[in-house]
Amino acid sequence: MTQATLQTTVPVEQAVGMVLPHDITEIVKDSFKGRAFKKGHIIRREDVDHLRRLGKEHIYVLQLGPDDIHENEAALMLAEALTGTGVEYSPEIIEGKATITATVDGLLKINREALLQFNLLGEVMCATLQDNTPVRKGEQVAATRLIPLMAQRQMVTEAVARATSGTPVIRVLPLAKVQAGLVITGSEVFY
Repeated sequence: MTQATLQTTVPVEQAVGMVLPHDITEIVKDSFKGRAFKKGHIIRREDVDHLRRLGKEHIYVLQLGPDDIHENEAALMLAEALTGTGVEYSPEIIEGKATITATVDGLLKINREALLQFNLLGEVMCATLQDNTPVRKGEQVAATRLIPLMAQRQMVTEAVARATSGTPVIRVLPLAKVQAGLVITGSEVFY
């Protein structure tokens, strides 16, 4: 965080009217795991008890400085930089993560060296299926995110530069359509 970033905590009962800077996850054993509250949600009085049941006694309040970037903005930038032909990313960021899916049936191609260089930055990550995996249209092939809630914008810019410096990191080559023929030799088919 830069000096311009202000991060404080506020007791949950005093957070009514404030905007959540990140998603809050809820886990109910054997039935549900997902977002209870989405980033950007304005906390209402009726939310206070639910937040307490989730173990939240305080809510983070933060203001980003000009050199900082939030995880959701970063996830969109990273996903756009990582995607090549035959794949697309969802504009909906869930829990700070962008998902990348195949747009065609085909063969997943991963630029492994570029992916390694991307992941070596430390505060960003991208996980993919194995290179040369057959995939179907709509199948999730990768996910990317900024690991902390916020980071230096310059670091994300560096990650984008690494991802776009050569062959796209993630792409799907469509399956080639082929025709097959049958040549019969011998008389066994005739009889």
